[in-house]
Amino acid sequence: MDPTNRNTALASALVEELARCGVRRAALSPGSRSTPLALALWRQPAIEVTVVLDERSAGFFALGCALTTCQPAAVLCTSGTAAANLHPAVCEADEAGVPLIVLTADRPPELRGIGAGQTIDQLKLYGDATRWFCDVGTHEANDDGLLHYRSVGCRAYAAAAGDPRPGPVHLNLAWREPLAPIAVDGDVTATETLALEGRGERPLTAVARRVAQPEEPLLDELAERLAAAPRGLIVAGRQGDPALAEPVAELAAATGYPILAEPTSQLRRGRHDRSQLVSAYDFIARSRPDALAPDLILRVGEMPTSKPLRQWLAGLDGLRQIALDPDASWKEPTRRAEAVLRADAAAVASGLAARLKAAAASPERAGSDWRSAWKEADEAARLAVEAELVGLDELSEPGAQLALGRALADGDVVLAASSMPVRDQESFMAPGPESVLFIANRGANGIDGLVSTAVGAASAGGRRTWAVLGDLAVCHDSNGLAVARSVEGLRLLVIDNGGGGIFHFLPQADALEEPEFEALLGTPAGIDLERLAGLHGLSCAVPADPSELDDALAGDARMVLVRTDRTRNLELHRRLAELAASALASH
Repeated sequence: MDPTNRNTALASALVEELARCGVRRAALSPGSRSTPLALALWRQPAIEVTVVLDERSAGFFALGCALTTCQPAAVLCTSGTAAANLHPAVCEADEAGVPLIVLTADRPPELRGIGAGQTIDQLKLYGDATRWFCDVGTHEANDDGLLHYRSVGCRAYAAAAGDPRPGPVHLNLAWREPLAPIAVDGDVTATETLALEGRGERPLTAVARRVAQPEEPLLDELAERLAAAPRGLIVAGRQGDPALAEPVAELAAATGYPILAEPTSQLRRGRHDRSQLVSAYDFIARSRPDALAPDLILRVGEMPTSKPLRQWLAGLDGLRQIALDPDASWKEPTRRAEAVLRADAAAVASGLAARLKAAAASPERAGSDWRSAWKEADEAARLAVEAELVGLDELSEPGAQLALGRALADGDVVLAASSMPVRDQESFMAPGPESVLFIANRGANGIDGLVSTAVGAASAGGRRTWAVLGDLAVCHDSNGLAVARSVEGLRLLVIDNGGGGIFHFLPQADALEEPEFEALLGTPAGIDLERLAGLHGLSCAVPADPSELDDALAGDARMVLVRTDRTRNLELHRRLAELAASALASH
């Protein structure tokens, strides 16, 4: 605790508790009113601080830190509209369940609502998007004041980490003068050791997060349901725990259920058993084959991104659905699930696998023909698509996903933008044995802050981090490039198709005349991204063909720029879908 004056004491007591609870990363944007907290964070040895000029970028940087570490990260800003600029990151953290501690400095009550500069109403600024809001107040640095700040820090960490669901917490902290660390005799009047020092290396109040374990009778009942439904699927969407892959693979082996896994489920790639894995389900779902229609699905994580899969499953009468939802997030967009399990997903999968294995008369379940049918369809569609892509002598957006898959190594992190990149990743990223963490801002599904999120992820994770972004996403968050140059592990794979490529796949493309479409949805930015990279000190490779793309991904360029044409991209996607459909019809 820094006893220089009241502000330094209170701010450092709060930050001490955040550090003792487990905060290791913080982003801050410069400002005067936030000086006490900025100094406390900067001087706290356990917390690594990154200064980011733009508050919106700082918010997403902290979000990226939390995504890769799964621990709350902090972000600090000064008073006024600076706090409003954090709102997009708060919304994403809320929807995606990412632990984030938002610290906004504020004017004291006597300066609010009277026309004082740099003052807005910051009370509950983010509405219902936060797990907890606290207007921390103005206190003396006495025993009660220091204990209050310490307690608030502990509660903020617990709420962000998950009580029960992880997410953003907002602490609004008002400071009176002096904001600078100017010594004021007699300003710190606390005498109690607990107020002055806390509990040493331990938090003042430690909160143990408990994830509910499944009850034995529930597992027995669920195992009976699965055993009675041989035509089942495990549908795995976005979730961030790589340790879930092995238990889910064991459950798939015990049930004979194929696993339809998008990359962000952490099941598409890894060292776990992938023999049950299906990756070409988007193409299969487009054909809606009756022979592959399931009677039951067990959902792990969110629903996959694939719209054809969602629509196919929604149209199956009598389809039974069971969802695993340990964080109480209500990720149930189908509104058809018969049960939602609020229990540890790994424990549920392991418990069910053990029961089904014990009950099986032989190692081969009755569903082996079902599994084989799915695997054969998966192979037929996937090989047809890959053969076409490998045969192309020009760069393409689907081909970039295949190339990235070849370049991935153990320990890599991949972030895909929320428009076409994440969809192409789902459709074209091949399975593989590398342990790769796939992350995405798929809570609110926006494209804002993606560069900064990737920078934060690379900075906190200390791992090579690939960000697959469109040109508009880079332009939208170009301020993030200013921080990117200091993070060596970040690699940007940028699809430059001169605008919003995803809109060509929507009905608006056919309903609007081309000039209107280009002005309102195509929106070419007209920015030379190679020059933009150079402006920020980032080396940039611009491959001319697939072979050069492989070389560029194997090299050390910080940005790899893949230039494509939006219209040709639409034509290629349609051709690939037709080839997959033909392969499925004849396999």
